[in-house]
Amino acid sequence: MYYTFRIRSRKKVFIIRNIIFDVDGTLWDTTEVVAQAWNKAISEVGGTAAVVSAAVLKKEFGKTMKVIADSLFYDADERTKELLMEKCCIYEHEALEENTDNLLFHDVVETIKKLSEKYRLFIVSNCQAGYIELFMKKAGIELYIKDWECFGNTGKGKGENIMLLVKRNNLTDVVYVGDTQGDYEATQMAQIPFIFAKYGFGHVENYERAISRIKELLNL
Repeated sequence: MYYTFRIRSRKKVFIIRNIIFDVDGTLWDTTEVVAQAWNKAISEVGGTAAVVSAAVLKKEFGKTMKVIADSLFYDADERTKELLMEKCCIYEHEALEENTDNLLFHDVVETIKKLSEKYRLFIVSNCQAGYIELFMKKAGIELYIKDWECFGNTGKGKGENIMLLVKRNNLTDVVYVGDTQGDYEATQMAQIPFIFAKYGFGHVENYERAISRIKELLNL
């Protein structure tokens, strides 16, 4: 048994058997913790006047690490940008490992568990290598995610990684759930439907369907 949803612009019904998720802004919000970690890295490496906050990161998350570095550390040379991002990722990983607060959006774990009874679930993110694995471990959902891919593993953008994951798993009838315009554009490249997580970090135009909380995926 599978859920269906109607894409209003084309008036077609798609049978969904596979769901791919974004992470930041869709499944959890780490921006407060990560901002502290990145500022620690900046103070250690130097070479930039940047100061990072949760609000700043919410505008940057969803982009590739290279694009984020160019945006935040525009006043640094290329080598310094590389060092900054390297340290940022190290301190971010350590901070999230040590964090004991619940950073997940409400009902994420329960919804993932219920969805896994009827769908195959996947993750594609523009994050660094190891971030998705850390997220799944902290959330306790490793058993429910069939496969994942990210920029840190492949050096490719989200659209290409969606296509890579779809091909690798021979997926049909798939939808992507994300919260930014970049997520939507990635689905356009991959030619799959998009569901906009309105509670996340971004604003998206021309989406096919939207949810105000993740639990609504159970009722599409």
